[in-house]
Amino acid sequence: MIPPEDQTIVQIRKIIAFNKVRDYIFSIIGLLATLIGFVLLFTLIIDLFIDGFPRLGWQFFTAYPSRFPEKAGILSAWVGTTLVMVVTAATAVPLGIATGIYLEEYGKKNWLTHLIEINMNNLAGVPSIIYGLLALGLFVYFFKFGESILTGGLTLGLLILPMIVIATRESIRAIPNSIREASYALGATKWQTVKDHILPYSMGGILTGMIIGLSRAIGETAPIITVGALTFIAFLPSSPITSDFPFLSLKWLLDPFTVMPIQMFNWVSRPQKGFHLNAAAAGIILLLMTLVMNGFAIYMRHRFRKRIKW
Repeated sequence: MIPPEDQTIVQIRKIIAFNKVRDYIFSIIGLLATLIGFVLLFTLIIDLFIDGFPRLGWQFFTAYPSRFPEKAGILSAWVGTTLVMVVTAATAVPLGIATGIYLEEYGKKNWLTHLIEINMNNLAGVPSIIYGLLALGLFVYFFKFGESILTGGLTLGLLILPMIVIATRESIRAIPNSIREASYALGATKWQTVKDHILPYSMGGILTGMIIGLSRAIGETAPIITVGALTFIAFLPSSPITSDFPFLSLKWLLDPFTVMPIQMFNWVSRPQKGFHLNAAAAGIILLLMTLVMNGFAIYMRHRFRKRIKW
């Protein structure tokens, strides 16, 4: 007869063995799911490069759209994308970081901040077309910005603003309270603590939120079409640099525009095979622009972390 103590040990060992088998099976399923997603993504990228790479050339970058696929280019599209992303980053990033700092460090925990938190979390999941309709009524008709680069940048800024706010709050929330208490003990003010300690330590997470938000914004089509972006444009916006003092011009903010996703959609909707190859080549450029933008943000995040380490 097995003593009760030995029976308990045997039962525990069986439970441990069963849990190990279950963990092993789950790890295999997770690995297979990861490989399936990676293989599909890799296949799509390879197919994109096979179709679009022969079209890449200087003429493709410097030519305007055309009804002839072999003469068509993406000059107006990539310039418009760049300018719209500049406006998007210039509006959403400082506003999102400031909002996150206020909610975590300055805002009192009352019904108002609770309401802001609930709405901010809900706005992160709102479909992008809703932001387009909102921007159409607010920026185009109410503020009279028209179908301009400013309207497109502000629209995408509203789209990614909740992501940046949430990322900022989560990064600040992860900072131990001991850092704040040590700063206050040395006589620092609230703002000095935030500026010199909280922000540098949380900048890695904030930049990660920026990467996610800007990566989504650069590929959006629905809200940009809603506010009146052109599908075919054969001219560039006004130059932001002029020969007269103060050598800078903001006229380009109110100029019409198009972006890479809209240009790709226009080409894909056409029946000619040449336009489909142009769309694949434009997809490669859009992918590279996203990687460059993300690479810059990752580099800045590394610089912040390295400075904190030393």
